[in-house]
Amino acid sequence: MNINNNTLISEIVAENYDTATVFKKYGIDFCCNGERTINEVANTKNVSVAKLIQEISLIEINTIASQSYQNWDLDFLSDYIYQNHHLYIEKRGPEIIAYLEKLCKVHGKNHPELFEVIELFKEAVGDLAMHMKKEELILFPHIKKIAKASRQEQTFEIPPFGSIENPIRMMHSEHDNEGERFRRISELTNNYEAPKDACNTYKIAFILLKEFEDDLHKHIHIENNILFKKAITLENQLNK
Repeated sequence: MNINNNTLISEIVAENYDTATVFKKYGIDFCCNGERTINEVANTKNVSVAKLIQEISLIEINTIASQSYQNWDLDFLSDYIYQNHHLYIEKRGPEIIAYLEKLCKVHGKNHPELFEVIELFKEAVGDLAMHMKKEELILFPHIKKIAKASRQEQTFEIPPFGSIENPIRMMHSEHDNEGERFRRISELTNNYEAPKDACNTYKIAFILLKEFEDDLHKHIHIENNILFKKAITLENQLNK
């Protein structure tokens, strides 16, 4: 990929997810705020544009085999998101809540920030459950209809919500809310660094929280920057 000052970071990560490590290193949001150029994010984070491009290029060179979600059919990609990210949240969410409840009981007195962490995380798990059901019952089935109509060169029935851009706009807004929530959790936990008096349960809880946030970033990136964009493009092509 030819990367320059005006290349969008969403396009870079969509082409090769391994490049996300560079953006994470500098605290650059590539999933919810990916529609920014290399130049814009470099200036925001006070990082040299040349340095960013160099580090990204090294990742590109060193990547032997990266999953290219861009090449997958939309219906397959929808199923992949469900199997690998939706089910992950359903499974891991309650486990992390149980760990956090133990931490609040044992360490809450010395670390009162844990009470805000668990409150925020419970809100996230609850909101994500509703968010994912909207995708599974409404948005993903419609994306599959668009993909099928495109392959078979057929027309498709316009749903009650009109253009697919309408529910996608709502999904973007909800993704942004989660981005803000986890930025606050990361701040409260010192970027998931367990304190010196932390027991093994404390350390495991923070490892799982970090893993959860990383998975959510990837999840949102694949939806915002690949699935949704391609679905809108396909819908526009079918409506011509």
